[in-house]
Amino acid sequence: MASALDEEEICKDDFYSLLNVRREATQEELKASYRRLCMLYHPDKHRDPELKLQAEQLFNLVHEAYEVLRDAQSRAIYDVYGKRGLDVDGWEVVERKRTPAEIREEYERLQREREERRLQQRTNPKGTISVGIDATDLFDRYEEDFEDVVGGGGIPLVEINKMHISQSIEAPLTTKDTAILSGSLSTHNGNGGGTINLALRRVTSAKGWGEIELGAGDTHGPLFGMKIFRNLTPHCFVTAQGGLQFSSRGARPGFTTVLARHLDKNTMGYLQWRWGTQSSMNTSIVRDTKCSHFTFAAQLGIPHTFMMMSYQYKFQDDDQTKLKGSVKSGFFGTVVEYGAERKISRHSVLGATVSIGVPQGVSLKIKLNRASQTYLFPIHLTDQLLPSAVFYATVGPLVFYIAIQQLVIRPYMRAQKEEDLEKQRESSASNIAKKKQEAEAAVLLMQESVRRIIETEESRMGLIILNAWYGKFVTDNSRKHERAKVIDVTVPLQCLVKDSKLILTETAKSGLPGFYDPCVGEEKSLKVLYQFRGVMHQVLSGDTEPLRIPKQSHRIDGDT
Repeated sequence: MASALDEEEICKDDFYSLLNVRREATQEELKASYRRLCMLYHPDKHRDPELKLQAEQLFNLVHEAYEVLRDAQSRAIYDVYGKRGLDVDGWEVVERKRTPAEIREEYERLQREREERRLQQRTNPKGTISVGIDATDLFDRYEEDFEDVVGGGGIPLVEINKMHISQSIEAPLTTKDTAILSGSLSTHNGNGGGTINLALRRVTSAKGWGEIELGAGDTHGPLFGMKIFRNLTPHCFVTAQGGLQFSSRGARPGFTTVLARHLDKNTMGYLQWRWGTQSSMNTSIVRDTKCSHFTFAAQLGIPHTFMMMSYQYKFQDDDQTKLKGSVKSGFFGTVVEYGAERKISRHSVLGATVSIGVPQGVSLKIKLNRASQTYLFPIHLTDQLLPSAVFYATVGPLVFYIAIQQLVIRPYMRAQKEEDLEKQRESSASNIAKKKQEAEAAVLLMQESVRRIIETEESRMGLIILNAWYGKFVTDNSRKHERAKVIDVTVPLQCLVKDSKLILTETAKSGLPGFYDPCVGEEKSLKVLYQFRGVMHQVLSGDTEPLRIPKQSHRIDGDT
């Protein structure tokens, strides 16, 4: 339910950052930070009317943060749902002695009616479009075949020989009942047909659900089926599916059951039995970890009996790159496949797989996943095992991808990112202007306190903040054209110095007193140049990294 809240709304006012305390801070830590900020911002300490008004606003903001975090119930709500969760009507009737888990449950109850209304508007569309291409003329041809063709010029023929389109949508009827409507159209070498199916699914309990399916089509007759899912234990579940397919030859029954069990944290074992027109028994083991995915399967059946093994390696990069390979051998022959897939945008994944088999030949499969839509382009290159076909199927997609990546995708993504950042800046402009005004007011109010702190630190050869900047720094030579976006936070940081120490928690630093966000949506850092015991030090810290100074590792050598 927490995901229903806007994360930006949750993070807009970080009370922990404002008080500069850990999220696990005790009541004593909260009280000490609150008292210190109260001494700094108390309106009675300022005679100037303008400063007095600014101090009053900041004092109220600090007081609000402290009141929320000092109360166990309010703090639990804030930790789970942010400031927006505190504004939900109904908390006043909730018992104050509830645990965070009970508060979460209560919040879900208060949100349930709104969620049920939104339920009626939600669908889960899924679709697949497959376009089969016959390109065997590129490799399996004799030049003399074209000599008698007038105007042919020896140009090979590439044609689309099959297509398949399927789509499904879900319509939630209640919190337990869902209707699923699906349909498909297929054509192969000029012959085709379609089907339409309607399924009604009901969640019977936390352990299982049941489904009834009705279908019809022009290539197949009416269909009636049932499916059941049930968790037998926390580590084991079973599915059973049965159906009757009616045709001019009568009714053809079919039944499939699958038993699955967790063998360990990352490994699943499956046993499947299918009875009907293609009866078979299948067993498989699937191991899925953060870095790899392994599958082994063996099937004994009519007409298909085979053994299959596949492995996928997952790179830990931002593009979620994966390399995969598989071997499958059975009565139909042997097929070896290898390929890769990579995320090319926020919602799109592009993949290519080369398939080499006997007697299937060589094929190239291009796959594009865009959100919940899948686009497949199986390209049959040759019926024989030709080295040239294997080479072009392997190298061709790689060269094409690099060219498209450099010429189209990356420029588009950069432009899209800039556009999103611009929209984010525009939407938050008023809030940032307010935060900037509050930060500037806080810096003015800190001047007298900072002067006293510096005098004290100088007398003991302690910690003096010489310069401090917060925002986006440009250190990469390839990004010299970009402009640094930083603000001076020397005074706010010096104000946080106590007993020759400065401690910042892991919260975003834009919420600290005297800070604001100078570059919304961009990566930020804090750079500090300070003096301790007469020696110069410097440190660069990430926005959400904790910082503790002074440290010997920050010391600047004399040569530097």
